[in-house]
Amino acid sequence: FGHRVQHHLTRGPVKGGLRYHPSVDLGEVAALAMWMNWKCALMDLPYGGGKGGIACDPRTMSIGELERMTRRYTMEMIPFIGPEIDVMAPDMGTNEQTMAWMCDTYSTHTGYLVPSIVTGKPLALQGSAGRTQATGHGVAFLASGALNKLGMAVEGATAIVQGFGNVGSHAVFTLASYGVKILGISDVNGAIWNPGGIDVKALRAHYDEHRTIVGFAGADVIDPDLLLTQPCDILAPCALDRVITGENAAKLQCRILAEGANGPTTPDADRIIDQRDDIFVIPDILCNAGGVTVSYFEWVQNLQRFQWTEREVITKLETLLHTTFEKVTGFAKRNEISHRTAAQAIAIKTVADAKAARGMFP
Repeated sequence: FGHRVQHHLTRGPVKGGLRYHPSVDLGEVAALAMWMNWKCALMDLPYGGGKGGIACDPRTMSIGELERMTRRYTMEMIPFIGPEIDVMAPDMGTNEQTMAWMCDTYSTHTGYLVPSIVTGKPLALQGSAGRTQATGHGVAFLASGALNKLGMAVEGATAIVQGFGNVGSHAVFTLASYGVKILGISDVNGAIWNPGGIDVKALRAHYDEHRTIVGFAGADVIDPDLLLTQPCDILAPCALDRVITGENAAKLQCRILAEGANGPTTPDADRIIDQRDDIFVIPDILCNAGGVTVSYFEWVQNLQRFQWTEREVITKLETLLHTTFEKVTGFAKRNEISHRTAAQAIAIKTVADAKAARGMFP
């Protein structure tokens, strides 16, 4: 089955990914669409939230099967999508090739190239420089901002990153470029730990050869669950949801929790962290908003038929993330509420104000 959910077109076209995974169902897609709506509103992007998915296992499908399924899905969606209606992007199980097929299918229907129908495209089809690393870069940038906010030096700070996919790997490399010492990393196959710091250049070479961090000679093996509760300045869950739970929240030894994944902290864990009041939380709808922000930049470039350099893209991304970070932390401090509640409140008010301004017709 294939699904697409559009959550609020009040502020503009809906924006959100398309995922291919066996667990996809309507409830999951609807929840993620609402999540995207609040994320876009918080970042003040002119979008509502959207999310799509097909219940399938792309790992068992041939390239030809994936292409035919993608093109068929796109054809079925044509009455409901468009650059000013619904703009899709890659998500779990999809990539820039998926977006290229979608762009081609839609453009064949219109009779001319419409690059703004999807984002996350290859550069050859007017994708944006900086899109691949955007989410992970944003996680690292905001984590460094949190260190500054706490009066802690970025150079020499320590970090643990859960996940070494697109988000986690770029968070690791960006943090390391800031001078942060990476103590531990996990991926789908296991976790590694080195209290003296992991050589990320050597790790990159190992990963490029073996496609896993497991077996890296420069670190010890550690249980992935235990990794989350090791002492560090920054803990960045950048893979699965619901990994910070009521069982391990009290054991966390981080100073900053940078939520690179969607929903990594359960409600029970969130209550425990609030009661502890010693962890600086960067909530997911802010922390991982780098991806949708650069997707917005790609859409704008496509509409203008004008390409920005990677430096321009990253500079604009950091400016917008910094502005929103200051807005959230300031609102939370003034109202004596958590950063998560502050981010959610700002997002809801942004949508409500737009809805009120538009009014009702007739």
